[in-house]
Amino acid sequence: SLAVACREKIFDFNIKKLPIKTRHQHPRPLPHPPSSAKIMLHSVRYTATKLAVPATAVSLALYASSSNEVLAKEAPAVDLEKVRDTIVSVMEEDAEKRGDGTSLAGTFIRLAWHCSGTYSKADGTGGSNGARMRFDPEAKWGANAGLGVARSALEPVKAKHPDMSYADLYTYAGVVAVEESGGPKIPFGLGREDMSSGETSPPDGRLPDADKGSRPSTVQHIRDIFYRMGFTDREIVALSGAHAMGRCHTDRSGYWGPWTFAENTFSNEYFRLLVEERWSPKATHNGKPWTGPDQFEDSTGKLMMLPSDIALILDPEFKKYVEMYAKNEDLFFTDFAKAFSKLLALGVPFAATKAWYQFW
Repeated sequence: SLAVACREKIFDFNIKKLPIKTRHQHPRPLPHPPSSAKIMLHSVRYTATKLAVPATAVSLALYASSSNEVLAKEAPAVDLEKVRDTIVSVMEEDAEKRGDGTSLAGTFIRLAWHCSGTYSKADGTGGSNGARMRFDPEAKWGANAGLGVARSALEPVKAKHPDMSYADLYTYAGVVAVEESGGPKIPFGLGREDMSSGETSPPDGRLPDADKGSRPSTVQHIRDIFYRMGFTDREIVALSGAHAMGRCHTDRSGYWGPWTFAENTFSNEYFRLLVEERWSPKATHNGKPWTGPDQFEDSTGKLMMLPSDIALILDPEFKKYVEMYAKNEDLFFTDFAKAFSKLLALGVPFAATKAWYQFW
């Protein structure tokens, strides 16, 4: 998500009980892990018979890419399937308490994104390792407004699964939110460690802003932010597709509204709307002049786009990928899974030294 303190659900006509699986029930092709991963675990999940092989029961093999040496490795103490079940239960219980069609899914995706999106490949600082958002200064950054809701919601999960670090939990919650909302399977690695303070937090300003005052400035800002982490234009657009989930809140970012009519469902709808709708500057809200920051609305006035979203269809290089994903959801899902997995792994030691686990 591009720098917006947004993400919850609102429409009453959306399914109110999670997990939301409105499309793509069939298994999807397994995406590859980030190229930086040196090793991989394959376990088998027999969905037809409801038989799963838990991580704690799997014999792991560690493949050293440089020498092809095979070493025995003990399975991690964390059973990701059990953690998933607990996260889903938290999401379902929260949705039932709200009773208004909203959910935590988009907020969890944003939490995972903002924990990871501070990385700089220049000096290796930032990233999801450490879970420093629990402390100042990151907890008080404007870009992280509203994420205390997500962190608090995950405390019961941490209490039930104490062997899982906060850093792994915060990122895995985003993975679960994508997958349980109808999105693709996301390769995920365990091994992040928790810091005891925010002393090693990177400087504020590394997360993207929604608007830099002009189209050229906003486009350049987007590239500066993502290139700093090592992403390509194609990956930038793929990651932006997470705006299919959730909405903006005036009390957090100043912006208002959802990007799609199905904001509880992970899909390529964001791209289709960018291409097919006519977007104009928002002038009114609830019959009164709009006094918030510049944003765009569709012909119904019920959907919104940020200046950073519109920048994706005004820049020729970005636009070609927007159009590509608007036409091909399977391709979007494949590219998003790779890019999101890469994002969550930035700055984490396991990328070079620990096993990359895939539990399906």
